[in-house]
Amino acid sequence: MGAAQQQPPSGLGPETRRLALDGASGVVPLARDFTRSALYDWGWLPAATADRRAVAEDVLLVVSELVTNACLHADGPEELRVTRGDKVLRLEVADRGTGRPSPRTPHRAGRPGGHGMFIVQRLCLDWGVIRTTGAPGKTVWAELSAPA
Repeated sequence: MGAAQQQPPSGLGPETRRLALDGASGVVPLARDFTRSALYDWGWLPAATADRRAVAEDVLLVVSELVTNACLHADGPEELRVTRGDKVLRLEVADRGTGRPSPRTPHRAGRPGGHGMFIVQRLCLDWGVIRTTGAPGKTVWAELSAPA
């Protein structure tokens, strides 16, 4: 099972929670449960309105897509980081893969598979890939708006 860490809340600036996923089994539900727990702790859940509930569900869907993508295309995820800022929530999934995720073009809604990064692109404010020079792997990140 993955090991979870969190930075103590400081009242100022962002708060990051980390979940080690390297070698864990059932990483997609593990990542969703970890993120759901953070959303409860941060007051995003239980959601008071349908709009707030939709934002939380979007976050959980994006976590699922990023972790699944790492499983399918990068020999599995190493770590999930969830960072809460004032206006955005940033999700990061680190893996050992060398590829660059991208939405399939053209996107065909009726065909199975290949929708993960298209979903991420549609739901997020922005997303991208960070590589560490001289080291294997990458971090795929995505940012979503915090609920109003």
